[in-house]
Amino acid sequence: METIDFELQGEHVELNQLLKLVGLCDSGGAGKALVASGVVQVDGAVELRKTCKIRAGQTVAAPGVLVRVQAPA
Repeated sequence: METIDFELQGEHVELNQLLKLVGLCDSGGAGKALVASGVVQVDGAVELRKTCKIRAGQTVAAPGVLVRVQAPA
């Protein structure tokens, strides 16, 4: 499984936008579809809210990828 460290630019990022920003999909709409399919997990639990706020310290998992969200430096 590939691990990606993502540094937040603000307080939070919406889940569908995070998936786009780390390159797992081409657009926010594609990110929403990926979340709706039920294959995305936030902190180990399936997340179906497409625009849920992801904050520093959380992890997001999609098929083959783990994203660790970090606070801005």
